[in-house]
Amino acid sequence: MKDAIVKDLMVPLSEYAAVSEGSTLFDAVLALEKAQLEFDYRHTQYLHRAVLILNKDKQVIGKLSQFDVLKALERKSEKTEQIDDISKFGFSDQFVTSLKKKHSLTGTPLDEICAGAAIRKVENFMQASMEGEYIDENSTLDDAVNQIVTGDHLSLLVTKEDEIVGILRLSDVFAAVFHVMKENET
Repeated sequence: MKDAIVKDLMVPLSEYAAVSEGSTLFDAVLALEKAQLEFDYRHTQYLHRAVLILNKDKQVIGKLSQFDVLKALERKSEKTEQIDDISKFGFSDQFVTSLKKKHSLTGTPLDEICAGAAIRKVENFMQASMEGEYIDENSTLDDAVNQIVTGDHLSLLVTKEDEIVGILRLSDVFAAVFHVMKENET
């Protein structure tokens, strides 16, 4: 396992949850559910925690995490955007949180909040792919660990030449590192 390379650890693109640009958040949640039900758990016990967003040419343009879906439940208003802005000026987290709570959707039934969010487009909430999120399929486990840690990534898009062929999840890298630790201890 010490000589593991990224392509041995990645989840192939064909096995990962994905939706097309223009899909709704509900479509993305359904795709995530389907991928989790169909995923080969002999490969790993960890579930998918994101959905890839594909453009019309089937190229990955971003990721939508479970956290991004939850953030989409929060309705943005002029007031909440102003609160986000003041947080940049050194106000305490406690003060900013109290303002957000005061102007939140408290009192609105969750089913209403979810119904409104379900029809929103995924590209409004996805995280666009960034330069440091790509790793070659022949990179080593050491390279992957370094790139995940220094870039503060939860996953990396795996490339073969200029094409994205899979996704390397933090959970898979952690499992491989844990396996190496166990080998060294026994």
